[in-house]
Order: sequence, then structure tokens, then C-alpha cells
Amino acid sequence: MPKLISLYIRNVLFGFALSGVFVGAMLYLNIANMWHLVSTSSMGWVAAVMLFMFNGIVFAGVQFAIAIMRMEKDNEPKGGKRDPLIVELQPIAIPVDEGQGPRR
Repeated sequence: MPKLISLYIRNVLFGFALSGVFVGAMLYLNIANMWHLVSTSSMGWVAAVMLFMFNGIVFAGVQFAIAIMRMEKDNEPKGGKRDPLIVELQPIAIPVDEGQGPRR
């Protein structure tokens, strides 16, 4: 299996594990009275599964993005010679009406 695919699968599994811990802690600590809402409703399990899945998608994406951004290799020199640009500035005449005062 290519290294990038195994990296992606590993980070997705880790993201969903984090989601499980997050949702479990949220339900255990009864944040926003979530445990009561899930346990007393007939469709509460659907809400818990959706919470797990959507948080899993977010956590997996963030985990994979962090892993990709940390893969930077700085072994090669960057840029060119940085020669200064030689630019000759030429003055330009701008016509001005002397009869008018400052605008207010």
C-alpha cells in the first residue's frame, strides 16, 4: 500500500477515535444537557451517531491536514540569486489648475 494512503487511513482512524472520546466525554459530562436529550428521546441514538460521525469527519480532516503540513522537508536551497533589479525612474509632469483652492 502506498505510504500516503496508509497515512490517510491511519489519521482517519485516529480522528474517529478522537471523535468517540469527545462525544463520550460530552455525554458523560452532560454538556448542554445532551445525555438527557439522547437518553429520553426515542430517536436520541440517531443524534448520538450523527454527532459521532460529523465530529469524526472534522477531526479526521484536521488530523490529516496537520500530518501533511508537518511533512515539510527543507533540504534543498530555495530561490534564485536575488540580483537587484535596475530600474530608472523618470519624472512625469502632472498638470495642476492653480485657480482652484483646496476642496472641503
